[in-house]
Amino acid sequence: MKIDRVRIDRATFEMTDFAKHPTGFSLVYQPGSRKTVSAYAIRVHTDQGVTGEYVGGNSVGAAQVNMFGKYLIGKDPFQRELIYNDVKRQLRKFDKMGMGLIDIALWDLMGRAFGVPIRTLLGGWKTRLPAYASTAAGDRAGGLDSAEAYADFAVQCKELGYRAYKLHVWDDYTIPEVVKTIQAVRDAVGPDMDLMLDPGSKLETFAHAVQVGRACDEAGYLWLEDPYKDTGISIQGHKRLRELIRTPLLQTEHVRGLEQHVDFICGGGTDFVRADAEYDGGVTGALKIAHATEGFGLDVELHTPGPVQRQLMASIRNTNYYEMSFVHPKSSEIGRSQLIYADDYRDGLTAIGSDGCVPVPEGPGIGVTYDWDVIAAHTVDTVEFS
Repeated sequence: MKIDRVRIDRATFEMTDFAKHPTGFSLVYQPGSRKTVSAYAIRVHTDQGVTGEYVGGNSVGAAQVNMFGKYLIGKDPFQRELIYNDVKRQLRKFDKMGMGLIDIALWDLMGRAFGVPIRTLLGGWKTRLPAYASTAAGDRAGGLDSAEAYADFAVQCKELGYRAYKLHVWDDYTIPEVVKTIQAVRDAVGPDMDLMLDPGSKLETFAHAVQVGRACDEAGYLWLEDPYKDTGISIQGHKRLRELIRTPLLQTEHVRGLEQHVDFICGGGTDFVRADAEYDGGVTGALKIAHATEGFGLDVELHTPGPVQRQLMASIRNTNYYEMSFVHPKSSEIGRSQLIYADDYRDGLTAIGSDGCVPVPEGPGIGVTYDWDVIAAHTVDTVEFS
């Protein structure tokens, strides 16, 4: 079997009631606003009629595929390790995000070729995954606009079945407001719900990170993630922060690839490790990070929701929660989630069962069926390699 064509369609969709915050880059609740978002639909075709598919990604990753798209033609799609290492070298001067889009599609292709989900190819065994509610950023528009609003939403999520809840705070934060919110959420849900905080690298100074970290200590949070404006990449900064607070840190969302993740662990910059198939070299790269993390006796937590994340999490022992991200009390679903699938797959606030879990898709490859008619109707440009 050989790859004979690779196609990337960029489709655009409209997100309602969310806009960029005027003092930062977070998407925040803004009633009546409309924002155009893109999805990149990847299809890897072979000379034997088997096709690998994936819809996701971003403009940076899609642009990088232009640097190696022709290289893929004529390659054996099952030789993912060879392709991973060749493309890694080609993108050595860049962040390598283009690797993930193609690698995920190649894993989907192999699953389809053998008629099994990726989970089976990886030796996975889980069928339901415990989820945590991961909020949108704080707003000033009647959504997550106060400590009380975060606390009320945490109670709502707990009643829906979520076992854990993660806060993303305001771009225009104040430390007293953040500290108050950390404790208000704990008081509202009680001691039996795991809580996490992700400032999204917004905190201006190391001192603010220490203050917020100590508030998390007092409230018994499970982890603190990407607290301040080093952008989550300083091994030494986070090592020092770990020495000053008790709450475990979760880092490495903003460093790319296996080696950088291992360096962060060895340097003492994190407790939990973050991995993302789109960001870190696909299923191949994320699995390398998960197994390296396991070798250090630590846990890996996968970033964002999606069918690929479910297949991976189903196959990894040392992981805890599925991230149901961008949930909000005024918006129950995630962007394009309901549009691109032709089956019943979905993510969003109400997409969990009463047990607080999500199912792992059972179809071949990624496990889902994309609605290519809808994707075609929203496609605005196409790139092909052949």
